Amino acid sequence: MRTQKPKEKLTDAIVKSIEPPAKGNEISYDKEIKGFGVRVTAAGAKSFILNYRTKSGLERRYTIGSFEDWKCAPAREEAKSLKRRIDVGFDPMGELQSARDAKTVADLCDRFEKEHLTKKRDSTARDYKALIKNHILPALKNKKVAEVEFTDIDSLHRKISKTAPYLANRTVAVLSKMFGLAIKWRWRTDNPAKGIERNDEQKRHRYLSPAELVKLTEALAALYDQQAANIFRLLLLTGARRGEVQAAKWEQFDLTAGVWTKPGSTTKQKTMHRVPLSAPARLLLTQLREKAQEDAVYVFPGRAGADHRVEIKAEWKDLCLAAGIVTAETVGNKIVVTPSARIHDLRHTYASVLASAGLSLPIIGALLGHSQPATTARYSHLMDDPLRAATERAGTIVMAKDKGAEVLNLHGGANG
Repeated sequence: MRTQKPKEKLTDAIVKSIEPPAKGNEISYDKEIKGFGVRVTAAGAKSFILNYRTKSGLERRYTIGSFEDWKCAPAREEAKSLKRRIDVGFDPMGELQSARDAKTVADLCDRFEKEHLTKKRDSTARDYKALIKNHILPALKNKKVAEVEFTDIDSLHRKISKTAPYLANRTVAVLSKMFGLAIKWRWRTDNPAKGIERNDEQKRHRYLSPAELVKLTEALAALYDQQAANIFRLLLLTGARRGEVQAAKWEQFDLTAGVWTKPGSTTKQKTMHRVPLSAPARLLLTQLREKAQEDAVYVFPGRAGADHRVEIKAEWKDLCLAAGIVTAETVGNKIVVTPSARIHDLRHTYASVLASAGLSLPIIGALLGHSQPATTARYSHLMDDPLRAATERAGTIVMAKDKGAEVLNLHGGANG
């Protein structure tokens, strides 16, 4: 790069008259403001620049703008303003470089997946990654982490809420966690996801009725994918979570003692859960063990290179359609039929059977692996029938011992 010593105060006319160098670029400096000049390239492009030295003594060159966008007078005033700020420690080129290097939401998502989701269960990590890929990245990936505002996240929440209100809430929850970590990593100082008004959510309490269970059992026998059918059977027989069953290993089962020991790495509570198996569950697992290869690790081996079976949603939909466990709604001119129960509702159904049989909530909670009694309390209303039977039995015993008791007619008068 060639430079010319300052000869005179730069003007628009002078800048226009500067001829391009044969190669490279050349800088013509202003006589009035030290470091201020115009750079001309061999291609004829002209830009105003400012050379300066930082407080630490580092020499830098900052580009104010092209001659097409800036005239000499405003460019000179900008140079004066920059020099005043540089004198008190401002480093315009350093700040520009920092802005270019600033982390984006895409960077945040990448680090979140590598450092946070690796500690989560496979199913949780898979769901979070899908949410990030389908909703967060398309909306925010190019934004700087430090520039994301409350309105950006609120707008995304409102957009998703139009079609999937629960998913919109999950999206905000994930973003809140991500920005909480961004604060920890010193990528920003506050959390823009805080204060978003979430959509109301109604807790689902869906249990298959006895009639639905009969139809489901019949449909399971006819399902084209019997591996998926066996996953559904084991879910219904144990009340386990879907991820626990799909990732179950043979080493976790003692079929002689009839015990399934789930390691903490597979349970939601991150603690070991030892649960007894019913006779039908032991029979199912015994049959699967007999058909499995000698060195089989997983009860339900995966396909296409996966360690264990992962996707069973399509099979669940077909199963529900075959069993008539569906909901029909009109969309446009078409009637759309969808399952009226989720795979997770098999867990609720297992718990409802236990409650209806009169087992106590602590026993139900222990079988399901609940760590909080409040979680099991959702099944308390299902205990009405066994409680009513118990109180009727108590009443009969008491009245049988009290031979002289008078039974009152509730409609008035005494019965003789």
